[in-house]
Amino acid sequence: MSKRTFTKQEKMSILKEASEQGVTKTLKKHGIYPATYYSWKEKLATMGEEGLDYGMTKSHLKRIRDLEKENRLLKELVAEKELEGKLKDELIKKKYALRKRKNL
Repeated sequence: MSKRTFTKQEKMSILKEASEQGVTKTLKKHGIYPATYYSWKEKLATMGEEGLDYGMTKSHLKRIRDLEKENRLLKELVAEKELEGKLKDELIKKKYALRKRKNL
């Protein structure tokens, strides 16, 4: 059995039909698995009609790359702040250790 692909318009009409006539009836009529239907529904809700296109679009890939780059930069900033905090703590400990020795 070959894999059937649906166009964006077919997906939209199936989603609309399912909301009007019931999910189970519509899925049986078109021979679609419930997981596929709910995946389409989620994509429509999160990305709009563009989400129903087959695969990832160039704009999605660009957005993912931008977010990965931003995430990497934020991780570096957090690492720098942690290192800075640890160095300050060590410096304060040494400073108070020297004061204690001088007072003794």
